[in-house]
Amino acid sequence: MTLKVKDAEQGDWAVLLVSGEMDLVTSPVVRQRVHDAVAEGRRSLVLDLAEVRFCDSSGVGVLIAARRLMRSCQGRLRLILPTQGGPDGSHVNRVLAALGVRRLFDIYPDLAAATHETPREKPLSA
Repeated sequence: MTLKVKDAEQGDWAVLLVSGEMDLVTSPVVRQRVHDAVAEGRRSLVLDLAEVRFCDSSGVGVLIAARRLMRSCQGRLRLILPTQGGPDGSHVNRVLAALGVRRLFDIYPDLAAATHETPREKPLSA
């Protein structure tokens, strides 16, 4: 399986819909698309990872780098990781939890929740 990244918008949010596998070969595509969004002046970014079926450490590195980049430009990054797909949710969700970095991200179950502007007490990243 390969990686596909599609652009979308939801209000003020730039959305990158990622599907396939994020590994050493493919994850630089996601990194570049995040950089492109920031270069275009986007400061609110959602990475929809609901259709990512595999993510290795290089994919996690791209997510951490995206978080760092968005924070450095006073931006916002939100991840969509649905809870379906077994007791622990999506593959990416399990990988982030296993590595102990899930708490670094604002995680939402779907696009509507991720782009809703009303402040929430705590995102699903606990």
